[in-house]
Amino acid sequence: MPKKSIRYTLLSLRDLVASIGPFALLTVALLALTYWWLDPTPPKRVVLATGPEQSAYDEFGKRYAEALARYGIEVQLLRSEGSSDNLQLLRQGRADVAFVQGGTADIGYDDEDAITSLGSLFVEPLWLFYREDAARRLLGSDIVGQLTELRGWHINVGTAGSGVPRLFNTLLDVNRISPNELQLSQLEQTPATVAFLNGELDALVFASAPESLMVQMLLQTPGVRLMDFAQSEAYSRRFGYLTPVVLPQGVVDLAANNPERDMRLVASTTSLLANTRTHPAILQLFAQTAIGLHGGGSWFSRAREYPSLEHSEVPVSAEAVRAIRSGPPFLQRYLPFWLANLIERMWLAMGLIIALVLPLSRIVPPIYTFRIRSRVFRWYAQLRDIEQRFEAPADGQSADTQSLLEQLDALEAKVEKIVVPLSHTDELYALRNHVHLVRKKLLRKA
Repeated sequence: MPKKSIRYTLLSLRDLVASIGPFALLTVALLALTYWWLDPTPPKRVVLATGPEQSAYDEFGKRYAEALARYGIEVQLLRSEGSSDNLQLLRQGRADVAFVQGGTADIGYDDEDAITSLGSLFVEPLWLFYREDAARRLLGSDIVGQLTELRGWHINVGTAGSGVPRLFNTLLDVNRISPNELQLSQLEQTPATVAFLNGELDALVFASAPESLMVQMLLQTPGVRLMDFAQSEAYSRRFGYLTPVVLPQGVVDLAANNPERDMRLVASTTSLLANTRTHPAILQLFAQTAIGLHGGGSWFSRAREYPSLEHSEVPVSAEAVRAIRSGPPFLQRYLPFWLANLIERMWLAMGLIIALVLPLSRIVPPIYTFRIRSRVFRWYAQLRDIEQRFEAPADGQSADTQSLLEQLDALEAKVEKIVVPLSHTDELYALRNHVHLVRKKLLRKA
């Protein structure tokens, strides 16, 4: 008895699976098509364009790589000359994400469809360091107050790829200083610093975050001064991408009171830009990581002031807006990143598919019933044919009763082999009873 019960249960399950099968296959096909179209799984490798070796961009790039490695994303750091170079790498598709400083790169309207912003990360002051002995020799004073006093100086403005030459030329232009009135060189930062310390250069100009080792070293080098931009507020009013910042007195070294007074500087805002073809989940991860890396206070910003959605020269990504305003998505707080990302990007499509399949699934029970009953009902056609040939023989000839009885016996043998779930045995026994009735009829008439 247990074996027979198991047999009938398995039979019911087989028929149920066969009835549901087409709808299950349709659902799986729709999910597979949606998965292919939405591409919810981010790539395992992403390229981040940083900057010169030992620069602030290079240091931040290492921190991003370490942070995203926890999510199984490999961040390949691509060193470059700076902002202008990074923008070209984004345009060429050689980088997925890059650090770009405002005002130092030629961002045009054509970039708005190809490049998106993940927010402003921090301000980068324009550092103008000069030698005291050069100032005494050229000006007769230890202090340089304005850019107009630099005529005739030998100044290094960095490589063209850094974007600083473009920014510095803009400042010279508003001060009505021709580049021909200065001796400008475009050495890389490290050899330029060596030449500056050796007295081969009078001044050094570059843009960098205060975390840069080069900035930290120069701020504490004897005989080297930092220029105070007294007109920093005016520069910011003339150029929207510039911000006036103050290096507080004593912030470098409180014991030595370095600097001796507040130093006014002009700074541009560095943004994290990305190619619009970069996977949305990658953009979301970078924006979330930026909150942790740049959300603390620094020399020029208060805690949670950055990353910011302001000061962007290109449209801000929707993923960055959500991350900066709302933090990590709800599901990522409780589920692994890959699973939370999959659900987040597939839930709408899954809802639509379910809304489509559920009404169709209502026809599964009738199909299941039809499959079971068809095993029984399809024999009624043969049974009815035998009965009709007996009652109304063709061509007026009497029916061969013995032949009909043999056909009925063969039909009954087949019916006895029919197996149906217990819930439909009444129909099977009704068929057997009808076969018996036709046999009695044939025998009586014979």
